[in-house]
Amino acid sequence: MDTAIAPRGCPTGLHLPLLSDGRAARQARQAAARLLAQEADACPREVAEDLVLIVSELVGNAVLHAVGPYALTLVLERGRAAVVLSDGTADLAGNHHDARREEPGGRGLKIVRELGGDLFVRPCHRGKQVIAVLTW
Repeated sequence: MDTAIAPRGCPTGLHLPLLSDGRAARQARQAAARLLAQEADACPREVAEDLVLIVSELVGNAVLHAVGPYALTLVLERGRAAVVLSDGTADLAGNHHDARREEPGGRGLKIVRELGGDLFVRPCHRGKQVIAVLTW
């Protein structure tokens, strides 16, 4: 059986509709941090910190480059987590230029990848979902 989809125990998670403005990233970070603190046995502290950063980057990207409504889903089980950010923009292309070092912003998805997250984008009924999966 493929370990990417094999059950590893009872997953826990959250689903949170997000504010439609710049406060969304903070709202998402706080909710993710609470869940990860409650499930400290399932997720090492260093990984939890990376997951909170991944949540923040995905939500920040959505607020900057997509329209609402926004929603965060975080599913956690021993050894892996999935962060799903839903937005109301159907464009799956992600036509954003590569950020140059001197330009502010533009590095969100690169940060997610550098933290070891596998990224996927898929259409959904009201837009798209950007999914980051982190295993440890």
